Amino acid sequence: MATVNKHPQSWGRYPIAKSSQVVPVYWRDELPNLAAFEQSILPYGYGRSYGDSCLNDGGVSVDVSHLRNFIAFDDETGVIRCEAGVSLADILEVAVPRGWFLPTSPGTKFVSVGGAIANDVHGKNHHSAGTFGCHVTQFELLRSNGEHLICSPEQNSELFRATIGGLGLTGMVIWAEFRLKKIVNPYIDMESIRFDSLDEFFELSAESDQKFDYSVSWVDLLIGGPGLCRGKFSRGNHNQDPALAQKPLKAKKLPLTVPIDFPSFVLNSYTVKAFNEAYYRVQIDKYVKKTESYEPFFYPLDAIHNWNRIYGKRGFFQYQFVVPFEHGREALNKSITHIQKAGEGSFLTVLKQFGDVKSPGMLSFPRPGITLALDFSNHGERTQKFLRELDQIVEDNGGVIYPAKDARMSAESFKKFYPQWQEFEQYIDPKFSSSFWRRVTQGTDSNIPLYI
Repeated sequence: MATVNKHPQSWGRYPIAKSSQVVPVYWRDELPNLAAFEQSILPYGYGRSYGDSCLNDGGVSVDVSHLRNFIAFDDETGVIRCEAGVSLADILEVAVPRGWFLPTSPGTKFVSVGGAIANDVHGKNHHSAGTFGCHVTQFELLRSNGEHLICSPEQNSELFRATIGGLGLTGMVIWAEFRLKKIVNPYIDMESIRFDSLDEFFELSAESDQKFDYSVSWVDLLIGGPGLCRGKFSRGNHNQDPALAQKPLKAKKLPLTVPIDFPSFVLNSYTVKAFNEAYYRVQIDKYVKKTESYEPFFYPLDAIHNWNRIYGKRGFFQYQFVVPFEHGREALNKSITHIQKAGEGSFLTVLKQFGDVKSPGMLSFPRPGITLALDFSNHGERTQKFLRELDQIVEDNGGVIYPAKDARMSAESFKKFYPQWQEFEQYIDPKFSSSFWRRVTQGTDSNIPLYI
C-alpha cells in the first residue's frame, strides 16, 4: 500500500497536524482495506477547509484527490456522476462549454466534490438554491467494514443526511451524482453598488434577493461611526443572450502567486485599513453595471495562488457565523463594535443573507439569517480570547459558527450550537475521526502551540 510523507495542511495553516501516514487512492477498484489501519482514518482532498475538520493528527489521512475521473453525464438533465476527487474547477472546464454550471459554489473552485459534500458548501445563491447538498442525488460510501453503500434520499437515507455536512466522518465517498444548472452562456450580468452603512446593506439585500440569483457583499468594518460599516454589494444573474455563447472567453492570465510567507507584522489594523480604503475607492462610481465572465465574479481570490501565505507562518482564523434574521441587526451591531474595539482588522470580510432553502444535511451550517465571514491573523491567546468573546455574542443571539472554517471552537460551544451532534454521532464510521471532532466532542485541544 503506497504512502507519502507530506502531511495534510488546512488553508488556515493552523493547527499543524502530523498524520501517522498519508495513503493516496488512485483507482476505484484498488481501494485500501480501511479495517487494516490501526489508527483512525479521515479522507483528505485539497485542504481548502480553513480549520482542522480536514486534519487527523496522529491518524491516517486517505488522499482522495487522485480520484478524478468522470463517470457519466446526461446532457438533457444535467445530472453528472464523478469520482470524489474531481474538483469544481474540473467540472466547470467540461460543463460550461456544454451549457451547464455548478448548482452552487463556494468562493474557490479548487474544492473536491467529496469535500463539497462533507462540508455542504454554500455560495452567493444560497437564498435561491440552498447548499450543495440540496442538489446531490446519490453517492457511494465506503465504510471501514468493507460495505459499499449507495446513499440517496430514498436509499440509506439517514446515512445520506449524515454524510452531507458530516465533515468526512461517516465513511469515504467514492463517487457522487448531482444536478447541474442550465446556462445559456458563460457570462454574468452583474452590478456592483457601494454602500455606506449597515442599514443600506439590509436595503440592498432585501431588494436584490428578489431579483438576482447571486448576491454577496464585501465590507469594511474598521471605519467606525454611526453607519458601522461600508462596502461593495455585488449581485448578478446568468446572461441569457444566445449570441454570447459563441463569444470566446478572454485568455486566462497567469495567476499571481504569493511566493513567501509574509512577516507577521505586515498585516495589522493600519495595513488592513489602508487596503480597505483602496479597495472601496477603486470603484469610483457608486453603481457599476457590466457583463463579465463567470470567473472574476465567482472566484476572484483564485487568481492569487497561495494567498493564505499573506498571513505568515502562524496562519489565520477564518470565522463565519450566521444569526437568525430577528437578531441580525443586534448581533451585527455588537460583533462589529467588538471587532472595532479590539482592532482586529479583516480585509477578507463577506456579509450576505442566507435563504430558507433547507439542506438535507444533518449538521449543515446554513440556515435563514445573516452570515458574516472574516479572517483574523493568528496572534495567539490575544486572538483566541477575542474570538471566544465573539462566540458569546453569536450564542446570545441564537446563531451558530461554521464547523468547516473553525479551528478553535470549544466543545461546550459546539454542543450548544449543534445539539443534533448526538443524533449525528451514531452514523460516524467507528474507524473514522478528525482533529476537529475530537476537539469539539471530547474537548481534546491540539498540543500544537498557538505560535508556529
